[in-house]
Amino acid sequence: MGRPGFDYGLDYAHLDLRARPDLYRVGRGEQGVLLVEPYKSELLPLWRFRTPELAACSVLALLERFESYRAAGDFVGMDMTRKFLQMGYTRARRYANHRSGRKYDGPVPEEHRGRSGAHGRPELVRQEDPQKAESARLFREAWKKVDADPQYQAARTAHQARYG
Repeated sequence: MGRPGFDYGLDYAHLDLRARPDLYRVGRGEQGVLLVEPYKSELLPLWRFRTPELAACSVLALLERFESYRAAGDFVGMDMTRKFLQMGYTRARRYANHRSGRKYDGPVPEEHRGRSGAHGRPELVRQEDPQKAESARLFREAWKKVDADPQYQAARTAHQARYG
């Protein structure tokens, strides 16, 4: 049996996961990035990808925040910063591929709402936006740097061994 995934059943609106890191689960990819407080409120205002200039400033601000969480031994903060950097990459890449941000043509069928995928809809034609592609590159580079950080990796391993 694998490790437990991100717990969407918690009342994140009323939880402070800095005070209760035992409740935090890493999950996959960006799971929970827009839920976990107080980190969401600290990191979301720093997160921008519309232009490469905004993305570069955002990446620097997020890396500074990562460093402060790392210095404080705050694994949840480090992981949430990693998630924001990863989300910067995925969102910028989505808009680099599709100007509207929509990958598929037409609305999501009612029975598939809240689930990702084509659900029988045709994929829209890709039209590369070099500005968004550069923003994505900047975020990806920072995300990979944070993900490979030895102190982050050790803290992640320890957190998962202790809490799941």
